[in-house]
Order: sequence, then C-alpha cells, then structure tokens
Amino acid sequence: MEEPIRLETPLTDEDVEPLRIGQKVLLNGVIYTGRDAAHKRLAERIQKDLPLPFDLNGQVIYYVGPTPPKPGRPIGSAGPTTSYRMDPYAPLLLERGLKGMIGKGKRGKDVIEALRRYKAVYFGATGGAGALLARSIVHSEIVAYEDLGPEAIRRLIVRDFPVTVINDVLGQDLYEAGVRRYRRESPG
Repeated sequence: MEEPIRLETPLTDEDVEPLRIGQKVLLNGVIYTGRDAAHKRLAERIQKDLPLPFDLNGQVIYYVGPTPPKPGRPIGSAGPTTSYRMDPYAPLLLERGLKGMIGKGKRGKDVIEALRRYKAVYFGATGGAGALLARSIVHSEIVAYEDLGPEAIRRLIVRDFPVTVINDVLGQDLYEAGVRRYRRESPG
C-alpha cells in the first residue's frame, strides 16, 4: 500500500501538479472553512473588488460546519459537507488562487475544468467521521462572518489531516474512474 503524501499549506503548483486521483494525502498547516453562505459572500466581495478576509493564494478551503468544541478541544465534530453547493462559486475562487478544496461528493464539470485550468485539486474527506477528523485539528479561530454560526469562516491549523484526491489537475475524477473499473471487473 502506498504511503500517504504529506503536504504543507499553502499549496503551490509544484505541490498539486503531481497529485493523481486516489492518492492519499496528509495536510499540515493552515486551512480555512467555508460553506455556501460564506462562499456567496466571498464571491460578492470579489465581484465588487473588495478585500477578502484572507488571501486565497495557495489556500485550501474545507467545506465544514463544525459542532461546538468539548472543553479543552479546539473544535467539535468536523465532518465534510456535500460539495456541489459550492460549485457556483468555486471557479471564481480558483481563478483567484485557491489551490485546494475538501468536501464530499461529486463536483460539476465547470469546477473540474477550473481545477485543470488553474492547477488545483479537490480532496475528499470521509463523511461520517467528523469526530475522528477533528483529532487532526489543533487550532480553530473564526476569521470572518461570525454571524453565520457554524458556517463562519474559520482558520484551522491541522496536523496530518487525512484526505484523498478526488479531482486532479488533469481533470480526472475518482468517482468516474471507480465506476469504469467496477464495470470492467463486474461479472456478467
């Protein structure tokens, strides 16, 4: 079994270009959280040429709305949310330098094309494992849109945060590859 690739954020072209669908990655450093309401606000600020609450260049956004933390912990359960709700905003953020997104589920063709065009990747995190994923989060602080509650933008510091490459810079899709493989190997 192949060893996971360890990457430090922020990510560069050199970090993401060799990644291929199905590879396991352990992320370390800073990642940001954001869901659809936060993405809408970010897109509006970009369209109005206003400054963003953080520099998108090289960053990774995790689609999560964490639960409140237990005493002594930086964050509560932090499992991924379904990613397609961010699809209307993702190409614009990728154009502005975003290098990675973490969520669950398929992405639309426009997002996959933008990943290819801007040299970025979409990572999948295991749904239903929010408490386990939270163990890799060592710090959490709200940096924008506190009024959104759990959907506020947070700056997380992660250590060995486990993800899988779902869409790579070549436009490949792990979900589609899995279906093709199943059909080839299926009896009958």
